[in-house]
Amino acid sequence: MVFVTISNFCKSSVKFNKKYQLKFIDSLRLNVKGGHGGNGYPKYGGIGGQGGCIQFEANEKVTLNALAKRNKKSPIKAQSGEDSSKARVLGRRGDDLNLKVPIGVTVFDEKNKKIAELNEPGDTCIAAKGGIGGCSGNNFLGTRGQERIVTLDLKLIADVGMVGFPNAGKSTLLKALSRATPKIANYPFTTLRPQIGIIEYSDFRQITVADLPGLIEGAHANIGMGHKFLKHIERTKLLLMVVDLFGFRFSVIHRLRTCMQNIYALNKELELYDEDLLDRPCILLLNKIDKEGAQSEYDQIKEKILDLKSHTSDCPEELLSNRFIQFDDVHVISAKNEIGIDNVKASIRQTLDKYAEENLNDASNELKPNSRQITGENH
Repeated sequence: MVFVTISNFCKSSVKFNKKYQLKFIDSLRLNVKGGHGGNGYPKYGGIGGQGGCIQFEANEKVTLNALAKRNKKSPIKAQSGEDSSKARVLGRRGDDLNLKVPIGVTVFDEKNKKIAELNEPGDTCIAAKGGIGGCSGNNFLGTRGQERIVTLDLKLIADVGMVGFPNAGKSTLLKALSRATPKIANYPFTTLRPQIGIIEYSDFRQITVADLPGLIEGAHANIGMGHKFLKHIERTKLLLMVVDLFGFRFSVIHRLRTCMQNIYALNKELELYDEDLLDRPCILLLNKIDKEGAQSEYDQIKEKILDLKSHTSDCPEELLSNRFIQFDDVHVISAKNEIGIDNVKASIRQTLDKYAEENLNDASNELKPNSRQITGENH
């Protein structure tokens, strides 16, 4: 039994044609079953072989799409243990079935209880145990292997995650920053699935950037892409908040929100989904500085964005948050004309290195023994 969850923005009565289906899968359910234990041999006290296990192993070259295609049979079974016999009193153990899964997968059971997180290459977990071989304790009858339905939930692991409303220019920015070639067009929701790009520096340093589908208001409550988008932010080290200097209007029936209002709206969505995200390092990018009147728009807000809490007079009540994100850096850019892109690349690297060093120092301080104990004070 294989279930695939695909990220969609809205439901439609029109049946999906295959060519319009999204290729990116970030959630997959599999029916897995451990191998049956081999039967024992009562006459000689022979013990049957244990059934093989189903094991997941994190691998950077695998996708959930590929995993689903390779394992269409249901359930996915490991090999049964060998029966005991005259020739072999101790039956052979059934072979384990090792399934490669993407890095960043969290495994849940039928009750949505977390089994394991596989965040590093080579991380493994047992998804279904093999049955016990037949012996005197079970009347020499091998037992069934464990059968369960597990859910593989993928959260992308990237150094940087871009957040912003649709049409803010994130896909264009990703193309300017890296070698990625995302689909780019002048309408909302161009990005229907996460895109990963790599920023390469002259000293061969590489930083991964994820362009995630545009947020809409209510994403924290799973509206639109909702949790399909927000869950991918959780494993990024740095947020790039990309905002259109001229504001954003979702459609003709929605009112235009200013650049500042959109910043407050993004802050609100992050807070409602996971307040800890507001503590994440964040760089604000104000896009489309190349357009006429952009400098004037920026001059009006450049003081306000440094202290969001003190400038909420223009913020609608429904967008007010209890906490406000503090930007580590602010840049005005044109993703389209690649204005300010080199500064952004440098800022990303410096910010990541700054916080990595701080975390390293904090960890070192926690490991240091108490100085009083070393010098023998208070003895």
